Amino acid sequence: MARLARLCVPGLPHLVLQRSVHAQPLVHDDADRRALHEALQAAARAQQLAVWGWAVEPQALWLLVCPPAAGSLGRAMQMLGRRYVAGFNRRHGRQGALWGGRFRATVVEPGEWVLTALCMIEQGSSADGAGADPARSRWSSAAHHLGTATDALLTDPPEWWALGNTPFEREHAWRARLQAGPDPARAAALTRAVQGAWVAGSAAFAAQVEAMAGRPARPRRPGRPPRKLAAR
Repeated sequence: MARLARLCVPGLPHLVLQRSVHAQPLVHDDADRRALHEALQAAARAQQLAVWGWAVEPQALWLLVCPPAAGSLGRAMQMLGRRYVAGFNRRHGRQGALWGGRFRATVVEPGEWVLTALCMIEQGSSADGAGADPARSRWSSAAHHLGTATDALLTDPPEWWALGNTPFEREHAWRARLQAGPDPARAAALTRAVQGAWVAGSAAFAAQVEAMAGRPARPRRPGRPPRKLAAR
């Protein structure tokens, strides 16, 4: 069966996962982290990609982004890989690929699904051992959203602004979300969606994305489709 084209819909949020090859460390130290962040910032700027959230795990990079055009996400990830992997190999005296194949992505329904995706990646970032306190972590966008750092890479999504009328209210609301953790059912659905390149959201949103993208946005039910009776 032919592989489906990657689902990318301009103007909608996308949750992106890029794993390392053979579970190799994606970063070894702060120098690698800074290089990855700088490469991501350069790629996002070149492709006008809005980055809403990010997190570096030991063997994976998570992104929450909003692409302006159908090909901008793919081009940004390609630019990121070329720049970061070449520098990583030079610094660590290695050769070959660092990315474990193609990146995976899912289109995320605006609203609560976006906040769940952001909470999921920021709460799970623990590459520097500070996962118990995301506000101290230098390995995700959590510090920016909690008001303990400013990250020039980031654009705050509409859902973030709706958390409160002042920065203090938004940061307080976000800290409470991170402490509570993402909704388990939605987080599991997001993980399945990003692995399968399906839509994360309601059935109505998935149908809308299918019409926009011209390809299935949800896995089909097992079994043969019902036969259509010929008109007499």
